[in-house]
Amino acid sequence: MTVHFIGAGPGAADLLTLRGRDRIASCGLCLYAGSLVPDGVLAHLPTGVAAINTAGMALDEIIDRIREATAAGHDVARLHSGDLAVYSALAEQLRRLCAAGIDYTLTPGVPAFAAAAAALGQELTVPEVGQSLVLTRTQGRASAMPPGETLEAFAASRATLAVHLSLQAVEDVVARLRPYYGDDCPAAIVQRASWAEERVVRARLDALVEAAAGLPARRSAIIFVGRVLGALDSGVFRDSALYDPAHVSQYRWASED
Repeated sequence: MTVHFIGAGPGAADLLTLRGRDRIASCGLCLYAGSLVPDGVLAHLPTGVAAINTAGMALDEIIDRIREATAAGHDVARLHSGDLAVYSALAEQLRRLCAAGIDYTLTPGVPAFAAAAAALGQELTVPEVGQSLVLTRTQGRASAMPPGETLEAFAASRATLAVHLSLQAVEDVVARLRPYYGDDCPAAIVQRASWAEERVVRARLDALVEAAAGLPARRSAIIFVGRVLGALDSGVFRDSALYDPAHVSQYRWASED
């Protein structure tokens, strides 16, 4: 039998992928990540299939549940918020499943940063303003940052930063980034992107801490910093060559005009 790890999306139930929906609908047990996965996603479970909230469980307890279910002939749906590729605590589960000889699949989901960009109403890569997006976080109790992966190291490139799981450290984040991006750099915080209680805050970098003061004390937020955040309002950026009639690509010849 198989364990299907599924990225359940950022929060809105209708941002679940079709593949994720079908995997859930075919399972004999569902393990999900507590308050991060909405009830609307669990609604796709077959009638009578148990859904177990793993928020209060240790890793070995989760693996034991998986072992029991697969040994009994059931596929398992293991739901994580957002996408599996980042900050999902997936690797340690896969290591144990590999050691136990249990098959698994991975179904990607809509990542939180993409939902947050939609909440901001803009693209995060703008021609000649910013073409790189760094996904990172600050050090927390659960996980130390590897040497060299510092905010300062990433900020030196002036790339757009999406700092996850760091709202509680927003004052420290701002203090460390201001020397690289400048006080007037556009910044934003998106909390609970795509949920009904979604909150969006925009401010200059030097005013971001004050602007964030009214946000609920939740870690499920992304802090964005970068010049691309102000590009749409200023209108000062070059059009992409993608749709330029003079641009030659393998799909379209340049206009003869």
